[in-house]
Amino acid sequence: MPRRAATECRPYSKFRRTVGAALRGRPLWIHTVLDQITPLILTYNEAPNIARALEGLGWAKEIVVVDSFSDDETVEIARSFPQVRVVQRAFDSHRNQWEFGLKETGISTPWVLALDADYVVTDELVMELGRLQPDSHIAGYRANFIYCIHGKRIRSGIYPPVTVLYRREAASYIQDGHTQRVAVEGTVEELRGFLLHDDRKSLRRWFNSQARYTQLEAQKLRDADTSKLDRVDRLRRWRILVPPVMPVYCLVVRGGILDGWAGLYYAFQRTMAELMLAVDLRR
Repeated sequence: MPRRAATECRPYSKFRRTVGAALRGRPLWIHTVLDQITPLILTYNEAPNIARALEGLGWAKEIVVVDSFSDDETVEIARSFPQVRVVQRAFDSHRNQWEFGLKETGISTPWVLALDADYVVTDELVMELGRLQPDSHIAGYRANFIYCIHGKRIRSGIYPPVTVLYRREAASYIQDGHTQRVAVEGTVEELRGFLLHDDRKSLRRWFNSQARYTQLEAQKLRDADTSKLDRVDRLRRWRILVPPVMPVYCLVVRGGILDGWAGLYYAFQRTMAELMLAVDLRR
């Protein structure tokens, strides 16, 4: 059997089948720490992604999937994993959907691992989670990402760190532009391991989603106090500056040209996203 390329985006291989097989020979305290974490995933028509996300969570006793009444195979795929519990709720906003998942689905563990359906937990991150021994003042952990295009890791990905692991009773969600962010009462530490962002939905689906996202993001930028915006968002309000700069930034500054087709595809996506946002800001 040929070896997989080092750049391929794969879930946590040693934990794919069963908790017992995955943790055989590990120290007992690893079981205890991982048993305190419940992964929480939101889905809507995520059939191209959800299996990979769940394959990386074989260590979890329970995984809660909050589905917005998908009309593809998402729910069927999710329920094929024995530790998954699917709860369906009609989508109204990202903030409300995450808040529902956190507080109204019966999660009882002290820690929650909040994941999008296109996130994949890596080998290194799972082992790091197992070794965590957080002090009482630590309420969350922030993870960095490796961006993938159709399974290939790229160096040019622009994806900010996200607080993905947090104490259940210390967290709540707020709407932030086109998406949401979690507010945690306490100290948030950095994780060394990475998550993979590997969305394999179609380009048509990406454009449809981006059209909705940029409308919400444009409204956020229009309503925001300029003094509270970061440098990039202040540049975006000029509309004409960011779109032409984005392909140069992705391909040259970030080295995307060395990623081949995947780097070009990613630069195209980011440029189109900024162009769509600029158009919405003009309205």
